[in-house]
Amino acid sequence: MEETAESSGAKPRDEIWAKLVSADSRFSDVEIRSDEIVICSEISSNSSDKHSWCKIVRNSDLCSATIKNKRSNTILVDGTKVGNEDTVIIKDGSVIVPGSDGEGFVNYSFNIMSRPETCQRQLKICIDVEHAKCSICLNLWHDVVTVAPCLHNFCNGCLSEWLRRSEQRRSSVLCPQCRAVIQFVGKNHFLRTIADDMVKADPSLRRADEDVALLDSYSSIRSNLVLRSGNNRRKRALTSPPPDDHSDDGSDLRCPQCVTEVAGFRCNYSTDHLQCQACGGMMPSRTDLGIPQHCSGCDRPFCGAYWHTLGVARSGSYPICSQDTLKPISEHTISRIPSLTHERNLHEQSITENCIRQMGRTLPDLISEWIVNLDNRLIDRSRLTLNNAEMVTARTIVCRECYEKLVSFLLYWFRITCPRNYYSAASLARQDCWYGYACRTQHHSEEHARKRNHVCRPTRGNV
Repeated sequence: MEETAESSGAKPRDEIWAKLVSADSRFSDVEIRSDEIVICSEISSNSSDKHSWCKIVRNSDLCSATIKNKRSNTILVDGTKVGNEDTVIIKDGSVIVPGSDGEGFVNYSFNIMSRPETCQRQLKICIDVEHAKCSICLNLWHDVVTVAPCLHNFCNGCLSEWLRRSEQRRSSVLCPQCRAVIQFVGKNHFLRTIADDMVKADPSLRRADEDVALLDSYSSIRSNLVLRSGNNRRKRALTSPPPDDHSDDGSDLRCPQCVTEVAGFRCNYSTDHLQCQACGGMMPSRTDLGIPQHCSGCDRPFCGAYWHTLGVARSGSYPICSQDTLKPISEHTISRIPSLTHERNLHEQSITENCIRQMGRTLPDLISEWIVNLDNRLIDRSRLTLNNAEMVTARTIVCRECYEKLVSFLLYWFRITCPRNYYSAASLARQDCWYGYACRTQHHSEEHARKRNHVCRPTRGNV
């Protein structure tokens, strides 16, 4: 049996829009039907007596509510103390304790009964399928990219082939749809999500697996690409010296290989360039070399490895970043726990640091061991937020930011498997948070972040 809360006089509804779910199975859940209601339920874990202890008012957004403390003592809402007659906003998943301390009181979770037309508040967008098709292959976009300045959209594989053929024949690349000169190409993640949703809604739009594989094999646009327009340069080339002549002001020379030949290569008037994410410098986009230009974890371009391999040093005219910005995972080093670790929970980071110290280990030594475990496929990679996570090995070339993401991921698994004898008594005494690493309260309530263990899997919530 479920206990219905007592109404304060507001007209009750037929449907239950929310519940207070007790963490103790001995006590019934409290159904909430009215938009304004006084909750009368058990508050002590040692007694079945019921008390009126709070008032809950449904908010106009239908996805949250306002709770008012009706007790003379303080109550806890998501770890925050709420005094008598004080109010606070609660959302789906909020933890409410009818006392100033979790000990001895019933813990309730505020759960909103999801309804697509209310709580999710999803904006429905009507799109004509014909407006979401690539004008090259005439099919729905796949891995969509956008060109500028005309802002037309194409499949990555289709446009990659168009770029390759255009650069062989013309000094400038024209948009396949409007014939405007393309100056910039980049991936459009927003439209990619829309295209994926359209396929889910209408499976008949899905391409054959072999067609998708063929398109992916053509795809060469991994990050933002700056294209060179050859119209003005071609006219100037007929009447002016070549670009290495010092009479040129250098405004069109984007990188050292635009100025002079290096390692048998020099940029021409149609060479596309990548902008380094670390220093902002430019380098030619080259797929004919074994030199890494993109991070395998995030697909962003970095120029350090390219220029270092070619023996080009930084100058005042052309910025070049350190070669250390892009290198294999096994060659990166770490001296401190990354700030991303344990969802930026400083208390959990401190516990991890103490466990490593108690084991007599160092952080670099520990991470090297866990990278071996990764290589041996001893770790579940479902939470690894790198591209192609299942393919990541010690030889995968990544940037510093992606390396720190990997370290944070490995430290989570270290904590999960760390023997209990390396934990302090205070750490072991903490209960697991219902929402585990996905808990939002740990980010704005230091007390909650400290009192609950968040290095665990969620047992509640939509995870």
